Amino acid sequence: MADHEQIIEKEQVRVNKVIDSIEKQMEKLKSKTGNLKKDIVSLRKSFWDDVTVNIDDPDDVIETHASIKQQAELLGERERSHGQFHKQYKNLQRLKSSPYFGRIDFVEEGEKKAEQIYIGLFSLMDEDGENFLIYDWRAPIARMYYDYAPGPAQYETMDSIIKGEIELKRQYMIRNGRIKGMFDTTITIGDEILQAVLSGQADNHMKNIVATIQKEQNAIIRNNKKKYIVVQGAAGSGKTSAAMQRVAYLLYRYRETLKAENILLFSPNQMFNSYVSTVLPELGEDNMEQSTFYQYLQQRLNIDIENPYTQIEYVLGAKQDQAYDIRKKSIQFKASLAYKKIIDHYVKDLLTTGMLFKNIRFRGELLISKKEIYDYFYSLKQISSIPNRISLVKEWLLDKLKVVEKNERSKEWVEEERELLNKDDYLKIYRKLQKQKRFTEDTFDDFAREEQLLAGWVVKRRLKPLRDKIANLVFIDIIGLYRKFFSWAQLKLVDLKLPDEWMEIKKLTLARLATGELLFEDATPFLYLKDKIEGKHTYNSIRHLFIDEAQDYSPFQLSYLKEIFPNSRMTILGDMNQSIFTHSIHNEHAFAKSENLFPEEELERIVLTKSYRSTKQIVEFTEEMLTANHKIEPFNREGEVPTLSIVPNKSKLNENIIKKVTDLQNKGFETVAIICKTAMESHEAYEMLKEELHLRLIRKETSSFEKGVLIIPSYLAKGIEFDAVIIYNCANDVYDHEDERTLFYTACTRAMHELHLYSVGEPNDFVKSVGKSKYRKFE
Repeated sequence: MADHEQIIEKEQVRVNKVIDSIEKQMEKLKSKTGNLKKDIVSLRKSFWDDVTVNIDDPDDVIETHASIKQQAELLGERERSHGQFHKQYKNLQRLKSSPYFGRIDFVEEGEKKAEQIYIGLFSLMDEDGENFLIYDWRAPIARMYYDYAPGPAQYETMDSIIKGEIELKRQYMIRNGRIKGMFDTTITIGDEILQAVLSGQADNHMKNIVATIQKEQNAIIRNNKKKYIVVQGAAGSGKTSAAMQRVAYLLYRYRETLKAENILLFSPNQMFNSYVSTVLPELGEDNMEQSTFYQYLQQRLNIDIENPYTQIEYVLGAKQDQAYDIRKKSIQFKASLAYKKIIDHYVKDLLTTGMLFKNIRFRGELLISKKEIYDYFYSLKQISSIPNRISLVKEWLLDKLKVVEKNERSKEWVEEERELLNKDDYLKIYRKLQKQKRFTEDTFDDFAREEQLLAGWVVKRRLKPLRDKIANLVFIDIIGLYRKFFSWAQLKLVDLKLPDEWMEIKKLTLARLATGELLFEDATPFLYLKDKIEGKHTYNSIRHLFIDEAQDYSPFQLSYLKEIFPNSRMTILGDMNQSIFTHSIHNEHAFAKSENLFPEEELERIVLTKSYRSTKQIVEFTEEMLTANHKIEPFNREGEVPTLSIVPNKSKLNENIIKKVTDLQNKGFETVAIICKTAMESHEAYEMLKEELHLRLIRKETSSFEKGVLIIPSYLAKGIEFDAVIIYNCANDVYDHEDERTLFYTACTRAMHELHLYSVGEPNDFVKSVGKSKYRKFE
C-alpha cells in the first residue's frame, strides 16, 4: 500500500508539472490572441484607408480590385490565426482539469529503454516544442492503449509498422488536477475506472467515451478497411458513442482533406441531435451535418408528408380502425426491395409511353399544352434515358418562352403595367438596365427606346416565376405518375408477386393522395420515382455517412441512401431487438440482410454484445424478453433488481408513480423518464401527474433534451439513457400484440440504474416471459 501511495505521489508530481506547462502555454496564447484581436479590429477600422480606389479606367479598376483582395486576404489570414489560437486555448482549458487518462510504457524493437506514453484528449508538446507530454488519443501510437494488454504490441504509422512490447499499462482518474484513482491493468479499461464512469448520473448530453473505449469499440472508431461498416450492437453497448468518437478520429486522421461538412449523420429525431451535440466540440472538433431522414424527405419533396411518428402512433393505437390491417400490409410492402423493383419496371415502360406532363399557362392562357410536351418528349431518341430527354425538353420549353417573351412585349397588358410603375420602380429599373449596359443616360431620353426597354423588363419580370418552374421541372406531373402507377396496365405482368391486398392498398393510397398528402411509407418510393424521372440527386461532397438506429430503416430506404451517396463510406449502426417501425419488424430486414445491399468484399460486420448502460440486474431482466437467442453480456455493475407493481386502477397507478418519482429524486437521480406507449397515453399521464410533479412532456416536435422528470412516448426515448425509468402501464391490454415486443424492450433498456414497471391489472406477456427471480413483484 505504501508503495502504491509513493507511486501516486510521483505521478502527481508529473501531473503538476504538466498543468504548469499548460498554464504557461495558455498565457502565451492569451497574449497572442489579444494582439491578434487588436490587429483584426484595427484592420477592420482602417480597411478602406489602406485600399486604393480608382475606377476611372480599366487599369485602375484592376488595381483597385487587387488592392481590395490583398487587404481582404490579410484580414482573413489574421482572423483564421485568431480562430486557431482560440481553439488551442480552449483545448488547453479542457486539458487543465484532467490532462490525461492513460499511460503505456512501450519498448520499441531494437531499443533498450521504454518510452512513457501518456494519453489524453489532445496532444501537448513541452514548451520547447521538442517532446510530447501528452499524445492525442487518436494518434497511431495511442491505439496500443486500447488494443493491447502488457506484452507484445505494435502500431501502424504512415509508412511502416512499429513493433515492440508494452511493459506497463496504467489508468488514471484525474479531476481538477488531482489524481483520484490510478490502476495498473492487463486489459483496456479496468473495472474500477469503468465502474466509476458508469455509476455516475445520466446527463442531458451524451458523454464522450475516450477514457473508456473498449477494444471492440476501437475497431469501429479506427476502421479504414472497408467502405461499409455495419454494427449490430446490443442496447447500451456504446455503438452510438463509438460512432461519435469515430467522427472525431476521422477529422483528426484526415484533417488535411476532411472537414466536418463532409460528414453527415442521419439520426432518429431532433431531440437526439440535441443529445449528441456536445460530443464533438468537447473533443475540439466542429459538429458534423445532422438530419433526420424525414427532414431530408421534406427538403426534397414539395408535398405534405405524414410524420413517421404519426405513422407509429396510428399503428400502435388504431387497431379498431377498419383499414388497420390494410395499412400495415401497405407499410410492409412499400418498404420492400420488391416494390422498388416494380417501380424500376414502371420507369422502363415510361421510356416508350405513358409520361404525364402539365399544361403551361401564362396569365390564364394556355402557352404550351401537355400534349405538345408529351409529343416532343417521345419524338426524342428512345435510346436516351428519361432524365436526358427531360433535360432536352426543359431547354426546348425555355427556348419557347423566349419567343413568348418577345411576342408579349407589344401586348396591351404590358403597356398598362408599364404605366403603373411609380418613380421608385422606374429608378430601380433604370439602374438595373444601366448596369446591364442596355442604354446610357443619353439614350434613355429617347421615348421609343425607353418604352421598348421598360416593356422588355416588365415581361421578363412576369415570366420569371414560370421560367423558374420550368427550370425546376415543375412541368412534369410526378404526383400523376405515382397515382397512375397503381393502375399501370403492365403491373400484373411484372415477374414480382403483388400482395393479395393490392387493390385495397391502391384504394387507400389514392384516397390519401387526393388529400394532397403522402403517407410516410409512400415518401421514399415517391422520391425514388421522381429521381428516376428527373435525374438522381447525388451528394458527392459527403465522404462519410453515418446512419444511427438503422434497424428502423426499410430495405427500400437503405438501398436508396446507398444510391444517392455513391462516394460515401457508410457506418450503419443498429440493433434488431430495438425495431419500432412496422416495416422493420415484419419485413425481410435490410439491416439484418445487409449483404443484399452491400457488396460482400466492401462490407465489414461488427457485433457488440456487451451492455454498459444498465446494471447487471436490468440487463438480465430485459434480455429475457427477447424471443430469439440473443446473448447480451452485462458489464459487472451491480444494482437493484427491477420492480413490477400491480395496481387496481389508474388512480392508484398515478398515486404510486408520484411516490416513486419523489423517492428517486431523493436518491439524487437527475433524469427520470416516465415512458408511456404512445403520445396519447403520454399526454393523458402528463395531465394527471402535472399537479403533483414538476414534469416535462416530450412530443415529436421537442428539439432539446434536458434533465428532470420527463414523460415520453416509447418510440421517442430510443438512443437516450436515463438514471431511472418508470414504465407507466405495462398491462396486457396496453402492450397487447407481439409486434410491440421490441418497442417494449427498447423502453426498458433506457434505464441506467433503476427500472420500475407498473401495470393496471395483469401485465403483458413480455414481462411474464421473464423469470420471477429477475424482478420483485408488488401487489
